[in-house]
Amino acid sequence: MTLAARLAPRLPARPVNVATDLLYPRFEPELARLADFCPRGGTAVDVGGWYGPWTRRLARRADRVVTVEPVPHLARRLRATSPPNVEVLQAAATDHHGTATLWLPHGGRGDRGVSSLVRREVHRSAVDVSCLALDELQLRGLTLVKVDVDGSEAAVLRGAEETLRRERPALFVELEQRIQPVGPVLSYLSALGYTGWVRPARRWLPLASFDLAGHQARTAHVAEHGLLRRSLAPHRRYVNSVLFLPSGGRPGSG
Repeated sequence: MTLAARLAPRLPARPVNVATDLLYPRFEPELARLADFCPRGGTAVDVGGWYGPWTRRLARRADRVVTVEPVPHLARRLRATSPPNVEVLQAAATDHHGTATLWLPHGGRGDRGVSSLVRREVHRSAVDVSCLALDELQLRGLTLVKVDVDGSEAAVLRGAEETLRRERPALFVELEQRIQPVGPVLSYLSALGYTGWVRPARRWLPLASFDLAGHQARTAHVAEHGLLRRSLAPHRRYVNSVLFLPSGGRPGSG
């Protein structure tokens, strides 16, 4: 377990939120570039809210934020600390309604942010959680869907297909070849008319010109570092998220 995951549950919510909001844009620099792909107003969705760095930043731009977080104590914490324009749903987003098995890492709490509906070696225990498809929410005026679910990205997107076809929001999706092959998600979103973009340094690049799987293979050791270590050494990038825009769109052109 990383240092941040050990400390966060023991500290009051406010200092944890402040520290997370300060560090996370260094850990995931795209968060500091929201203006490039998330217009003001409308509704934004944060699938996999964790301690809320994306939720709180989105709440400054969107009129409404819907955060989907399956880990019970994290969902409760988000409800208690999020701005008034945030709705927190304690559930796992997938492609069906009902219940699902959420796999948790050592310690059984989910504070590391690697809980998933897809089991892998890091997981040691499980809990049954409610699940839903984003299409059930009948969201309108949707500007952005951020997805961080450690392996079940394809199911989240399938469960949102009707919404994606109708609303055409930007998508910011964590994809890691070491967890699940990225090809099926890329093919699925291409068929829906989306084009991928990444920001490995100071500018956005078309995903088509960036070897995502090769980059991740070369920098996989960085992925094992925790939030604090990666935030304090941001020059060691491990790009594990892709921005998808409707074909023809470019980051920063809105």
